[in-house]
Amino acid sequence: MKEYLQKYVTLRKHNFRVAVKKAKRAKMCYAFLAPYAILFTLFYILPVCSSIFFSFTYYNILESPRFIGLQNYISLILQDDIFLKGVKNTFMIAVITGPLGYIMSFLFAWLINELPRWIRTIAVVVFYAPSIAGNVFVIFSVFFRGDAYGYVNALLIEMGLIDAPILFLTNPDYMLPICMLVILWMSLGMGFLSFVAGLQGVDRSQYEAGCIDGVKNRWQELWFITLPNMKPMLMFGAVMAITQSFGVCDVTMALCGYPSTDYAARTVVTHLFDYGFSRFEMGYASAIATMLFLVMILCNKAIQSLLRRVGT
Repeated sequence: MKEYLQKYVTLRKHNFRVAVKKAKRAKMCYAFLAPYAILFTLFYILPVCSSIFFSFTYYNILESPRFIGLQNYISLILQDDIFLKGVKNTFMIAVITGPLGYIMSFLFAWLINELPRWIRTIAVVVFYAPSIAGNVFVIFSVFFRGDAYGYVNALLIEMGLIDAPILFLTNPDYMLPICMLVILWMSLGMGFLSFVAGLQGVDRSQYEAGCIDGVKNRWQELWFITLPNMKPMLMFGAVMAITQSFGVCDVTMALCGYPSTDYAARTVVTHLFDYGFSRFEMGYASAIATMLFLVMILCNKAIQSLLRRVGT
């Protein structure tokens, strides 16, 4: 046993010396990577670690953090009914808009890729514009106004389908579906651009070789050639879709108010915003953020395991 431990320690020391020598030889590479590594640590790693730390404390900004163990998590799961309602709404949004937005982004990118170059450029701008439009909420708030001047209500009244205007943005039965519609309309973002770039990067000679090897139609080209060549872009698009679907907050707050009627449009991030920036209960808000962070990591891992099977 002692001999085994000595060999193990000796091997570890040898590996450490080799790693140090390699680092010294590549010191210029590390010097170029240092600015990004420092910024990433300061603005990503440290906030996540501090959020996890504060989640075990009672912290209201004015007083020093006081360690309370798992009390925030216990209150969150067992006592906070509004949070559970937010979890339900968030998962509904994620399950519906996440996959649909992801598939729509890829299909639109695939169709646009077949267009001539100048038409493709215009189409990419048109499809990508909604995701960066700052007044998109104003447009939909006008469409779904709760009086006869709203376009949807006016159309339904003119068609004789309703007698009185529907309060779309204050009625709990309509609020979440409308928010999902807006989220889907805005879902063609960075994932869409990555798909367009990925499709442009596929070597055309592979399609010719596939035709010789027995690929008979466009669907077989998509499954056996296009998708395997786009795995990095598919992964990036999946991560962006998950992040957007779980991070919904602005759409529901802008359209349905804050707080929404009966908390029908409450999401996890809205709940986080409430406790963090309205009530200044940073410990409780950090617990919400930590749970959301863990769920997003698990979902990303599940999506990655599924995408690894594409084209295999």
